[in-house]
Amino acid sequence: MQLLDRYILKEWFVAFVLTLGMVLGILFLQNMLDKLPELLRANATFGQMCFFFVLAIPAYLPSVLPIIFLVSLLFSLGNLHKNNEIIAMRAQGKSLLLISRSLWGAGLLLSILLFYLTAFVVPKTVEQSRTFFDNLDFKAREAMVDARNVGLVHNLGFDNRQAGRLWFMDRFSERAWLAMGVNVHIRDSEGNELSRVAAKEAYYDELSGHWVFLNGRELVLDAETGDPLRSIPFERKIFSDFDEDPSLMLSLHKKPNELSLYELNRIIKTIPVEDNPAVHAYLIRYFQQMASPFTCLVMVGIAVPFAASGVRVNPMIGISKSLAYFAGFYVLINFASALGEREIISAWFAAALPNLAMLGIAVWLLKRAD
Repeated sequence: MQLLDRYILKEWFVAFVLTLGMVLGILFLQNMLDKLPELLRANATFGQMCFFFVLAIPAYLPSVLPIIFLVSLLFSLGNLHKNNEIIAMRAQGKSLLLISRSLWGAGLLLSILLFYLTAFVVPKTVEQSRTFFDNLDFKAREAMVDARNVGLVHNLGFDNRQAGRLWFMDRFSERAWLAMGVNVHIRDSEGNELSRVAAKEAYYDELSGHWVFLNGRELVLDAETGDPLRSIPFERKIFSDFDEDPSLMLSLHKKPNELSLYELNRIIKTIPVEDNPAVHAYLIRYFQQMASPFTCLVMVGIAVPFAASGVRVNPMIGISKSLAYFAGFYVLINFASALGEREIISAWFAAALPNLAMLGIAVWLLKRAD
């Protein structure tokens, strides 16, 4: 690495560290203001509070690190331009691409780091922090009411078309891990109902991987007419072929942006999009999370051509243009997502399109600036 590269990298790194500390501090305080009253109501100890807030930090990075990177680039490059250092570099015949190559390298390293965090670290911390908070809340409420009435999810449904089973639950307790008011419709490949299981309660046996129904009735139907043939009551019955995991059902009950990458991946692998069109939104979110780390490279392309441009240009004008392109980038993300949700373009292309488009614009801007 040449002396010039080290100097530019040092200027950027100082701005990056300062911006990172400031933004994470603000987000940490905001999270404390949002969650502290709920943690106090859940009777959390000081140690538990600290553990929860520290556990939440990695979840911020995929969304804020590209913005922090852009701000640090604009600040460091604007400072170099203000001191006429970039003018001196270009007077020696160096192009903007050559001047900024160390920043492109930093953007690539940050993209790799973010990809690792997004793929492996953040999904675990998101699920752990959510489970940790829910357990504290459930435990506090369990002291006042029965566990069956804690953490209730109402009207939970699940359509397992591959196995031909359609589930309906009046309530599901995430604390007791118990379903109440359960109806399961068993259908053939043509959609004709063959039988129906109705029970007051049911629970999923995680060790054996199947459902156990309590105080219910199994109704056998005529596949052609739908008329009942016989009704078989039971107090407790094991259905060994009913292997639907309730955690998967609960994931489908949440919005795509509330789920971790692991949960999204599990949904799209278990339920084909052609079987359930609602899965398409989860597929788009999955590809967006996988593509988001490479936004750091886009940030370099947005910052360099404007923040380091021309002798006669006020640095603030270039920075303002960079921020305008940044706003346009996020408009493009929402536009591509809308196209993907309407299935006008594929889910993976909807996720990749904003990065590809902005990198193309960045190359054009760099050539024009030189």
